[in-house]
Amino acid sequence: MIEDAAVPESATRTIRVVVLYPDVMNVYADRGNVIALQARCRALAVGCEVIEVTLGESLPVEADLVLIGGGQDREQRRVAADLEAKGATLRAWAEQDAPMLAVCGGFQLFGRLYRTSAGEELPGVGLFDVTTVAPAPGAPRCVGDVLAFAEGVGELVGFENHGGRTYLGPRAQPFARVEHGFGNNGIDGTEGAVYRQAIGTYLHGSLLPKNLPLTDRLILAALRHRYGSDVHIEPVDEPYAARAHASAAQVARQRGRVTP
Repeated sequence: MIEDAAVPESATRTIRVVVLYPDVMNVYADRGNVIALQARCRALAVGCEVIEVTLGESLPVEADLVLIGGGQDREQRRVAADLEAKGATLRAWAEQDAPMLAVCGGFQLFGRLYRTSAGEELPGVGLFDVTTVAPAPGAPRCVGDVLAFAEGVGELVGFENHGGRTYLGPRAQPFARVEHGFGNNGIDGTEGAVYRQAIGTYLHGSLLPKNLPLTDRLILAALRHRYGSDVHIEPVDEPYAARAHASAAQVARQRGRVTP
């Protein structure tokens, strides 16, 4: 379903954004990432066509950017098989440098597998070389404000709330390094994973409204996917976004767990 084809009158370029399972995988304000992306595209005079794809629906022929949010074990079970069936197309898009943002439960299912606390193994897309294992019932969750640093983006802020512990395989690269918070597993200081232009992360919040450089990175990668590598965007200041980021960073430094 095409939700929105918001094209400013001044726009000469448009990106096609596929949002996976927005009616199922949407906790902790992850849908705000779509809203922030649309708003930023308007500010940059870029058209933003949003295509929602849910259970049982086919992927479009092409996409310039893919988003998927988080969900509890119940929601992950609902989408796992359907997502695995779409895996070949998603992996092909990633190899073509289509950017992606997979958050929390979506990140886990973009990995190799997610093993629930009951021992059930949910298949993953295999885009990221990561494995997620839920601890035994009663184990503490990874919850709190996060401050991290990502190459090419800089300082990141967000909020995490996950039980599963994610471990990077030998071919995986972390998206960021955590200064405050748990990150992937609370042990190794890594946060998320990155493969080509695809990003997996545990950061909710929602993430994009408070991290403008990341939003711009995704938009630029989407434009280059569609129009070629010589595309550039002119920076546009967003003072509200800057203040929101600064406030969240201050909270993370004051209240976030100091990463060992």
